[in-house]
Amino acid sequence: MKKIGKHVGNYQYIHLSLRKRLDEADQSAIDAAAELTSTIADQHFNVIKLAEDRNTLTLLDYPDFFSEGFPTLRRYWTVNIESQLYRFRTYEDSFNPPILHRKELLIDKAHCDYPSFVDLTKAADNIGLFDDPNRIGFLRAWKALLDQKGYHVSGNELVPIGNAESFFDYPNQIEPAISGVARHLTALTRYGLSAPIQTLARFGYLNGSKTIFDYGCGKGGDLQGLRESGVEAYGWDPYYSAEEEKRPADIVNLGFVINVIENQEERLQALRGAYELADEFLVVSAMLANPESVTGRPYGDGVLTSRNTFQRYFTQAELSHFIAETLHEEPVPVGPGIFYVFKDKNAEQRFMYGRFTKKRQPALRIKRSPQERTPKPRIDRVHAKYQLHKPQLDALWRQWLQIGRKPERSEVNLIEIRQALGSLPAALRLILAYQGKEGEALLEQARRARRDDLRLYFAQLQFERRKPYKRLEPSLKLDIKHFFGSLNDASLEGQRLLYDLTKAENINDACQQAAEHGLGWLDESHSLQLHTSMVEQLPAILRCYVSCGLLLYGDVSSADLIKIHIRSGKLTLMKFDNFEDKPLPRMIERVKINLRSQRLDFFDYGDLYTSPYLYLKSRFINEELPFYAEQLTFDEKLEDLKIFDLSGFGPSPDEFNEKLEERRYCIEGFQLKRSQTIPDIDAPCGQFFTYRDLIECGETQATNSIPNLPKEPDSYTALLDLATELLDPIVDYFGMIKLTYGFCSPELARKIPGRIAPKLDQHAAHERNRSGNLICNRGGAAVDFLVEFENMFDVAQWISENLYFDRMYMYEKTKPLHISLVNEGNKGEVYQLHCSKKGALVPRKVHLVDPIN
Repeated sequence: MKKIGKHVGNYQYIHLSLRKRLDEADQSAIDAAAELTSTIADQHFNVIKLAEDRNTLTLLDYPDFFSEGFPTLRRYWTVNIESQLYRFRTYEDSFNPPILHRKELLIDKAHCDYPSFVDLTKAADNIGLFDDPNRIGFLRAWKALLDQKGYHVSGNELVPIGNAESFFDYPNQIEPAISGVARHLTALTRYGLSAPIQTLARFGYLNGSKTIFDYGCGKGGDLQGLRESGVEAYGWDPYYSAEEEKRPADIVNLGFVINVIENQEERLQALRGAYELADEFLVVSAMLANPESVTGRPYGDGVLTSRNTFQRYFTQAELSHFIAETLHEEPVPVGPGIFYVFKDKNAEQRFMYGRFTKKRQPALRIKRSPQERTPKPRIDRVHAKYQLHKPQLDALWRQWLQIGRKPERSEVNLIEIRQALGSLPAALRLILAYQGKEGEALLEQARRARRDDLRLYFAQLQFERRKPYKRLEPSLKLDIKHFFGSLNDASLEGQRLLYDLTKAENINDACQQAAEHGLGWLDESHSLQLHTSMVEQLPAILRCYVSCGLLLYGDVSSADLIKIHIRSGKLTLMKFDNFEDKPLPRMIERVKINLRSQRLDFFDYGDLYTSPYLYLKSRFINEELPFYAEQLTFDEKLEDLKIFDLSGFGPSPDEFNEKLEERRYCIEGFQLKRSQTIPDIDAPCGQFFTYRDLIECGETQATNSIPNLPKEPDSYTALLDLATELLDPIVDYFGMIKLTYGFCSPELARKIPGRIAPKLDQHAAHERNRSGNLICNRGGAAVDFLVEFENMFDVAQWISENLYFDRMYMYEKTKPLHISLVNEGNKGEVYQLHCSKKGALVPRKVHLVDPIN
């Protein structure tokens, strides 16, 4: 069956609309998973993630799949097909949920939204949003990257952050005068390079070899950033830099200028004038029409805003047509709302040829002090009033969230609030109106959290001498009255919390709840392990459990991980060597606390005990901790290798390192990379062969004793993967095989001219010619082999049904097979060689079975 959906690593993702395209077994598994998890398609999940080995499948819920360009994940259920157990995780209270990209791969090409999804992906790829996979997986990093690139997402469109208005006209406001449009008010104070300048960085034009002139530079944010980066840059603006000279430059930027000029003739003059100054090319950008476009009073071919500024919004096609008609040159689109217009045709050809292959330079950043950052004006009267008193209201809002109830007069600066807003109730009403439904939800969370804090406080007081009510802090008295009614009721709540700790089912339920919210790794009915920084987010009963244990130990933050034992009444605290910065930190201390016997046991690692690795660290942290995305990627790749049993405590460090080196992997930072060392030629290459076996198996090499050693480390890696992924399974099934032709160096190839095709057959692996280029661009490695006393067509059939490979060539039933493997993009193509009338062997593609995929 043809592959459908999006394939990432060993997983296949499809939207629910593609479900009928799966085979019956997969559809039945989805039905069983939905029944097991009590979920309903379209209501609980809309994306399905299938493991390549079909051991697990995950039901994912992206509520805004079609309406948002890069929707966030709300929740998921991962089901183990064999055990019929599942894990649930919700991101509804996460500040950093996962992001979905390349949505078009998950739906059918005939779907009405497919073209817009494709356009969005192309636009994102063109501006470099997908260059670093580690920066795009979660919301915080994704938003920061968008800001850095100078864009925001509106529905399924990428919109450049230009000089659009940030607020709307008010219906009852006096209409602004039409004469004297205030163009200068559209200039932005920038804290990063604008989107059009970032495209120059992306395509390598900001290396200092080109001069740049900013035509309509506004307040000069781009100029400052360019100069700080060593680029010779100048600019002119009719309002802010009118005294500056308009001068020619290699590149001229006309950034978000033509959209603020209300006079059509002046708009044309600006475009032509900027183009005249460009020696190589002009960069033109303008605001694009989108659902968030500013509303205002229609004026000319645009709108007039409440600040008496003009905005003309283009579509991508309109902007392209306007530039072409004005300059009589075909513009080149490089991003949403951004075009290059080349005057130097040689430069245009170089750009068109190399735009997708040139190594992209990282986007530049401009550093600004926090006090320079001015918040955006809001869009209605409530927001405008809030902005006038923002410092006081923000402080009051933080206090409200902190205490989980409305602040009382005795707890605030009443004089200041009355002077600014009339009264405390008026200030609180304004805050609620400004924060809206999201604020109400935050207040409810704060209320529950504060009540749990107080329950925990009074539970801990049971271990101390009870203090009389008159000695309590005034704010605590208010808390007691608001949340419990009386001190006696508050104390009873603390006692109930302690009583709940005596029931293992309560601990188990709370651990389950914590794991569902991304707070640690749950070993069913046994324990919950998590990073100590997340303890404060645990349900109250678990926080109380931990607090009781820490009465013996001290501060939980002195450890890295904490393990809450569900049934034994124990806690385990673990310290690691540089936990945050290493993908495999090593344990240096473990402390076991027995709450029932009040006993502490300490275990130091290094001398008496071997310091073990912590495997799959991403399970014990979550998306809100540093390096989570990098750690998750590392752990997934480690599991995908399938060479380690990571259950339990996993292999010892020596065993792990030895196996990792044997499979030619090494760890650099948070990356799992292929080794760049040269192994011993007699070292094992898979289960049944050595590297020598694959290097010295050709007749010509054996007859002439030609040096045939690979020089490139990647060639040895390719031979190892070939042996492990293909040759080992074949020997396991058919018995020992005879290798007839393996690695071929350039020296060996010169001895057998005409008999081989080094540029195509992959026998040269990753070796390079004298010019430093790969001899065979396909990569990977190849081998010819024979299974004696077997029909080689039957062998080919078995391979096609059971193994991944790149290409396979069949000759005759008794002749060797040629087979190759490439780590990525296994195609499973099979060719049969036929003898032409002239005696030459001609390959013809044949179909044995549907290769497994």
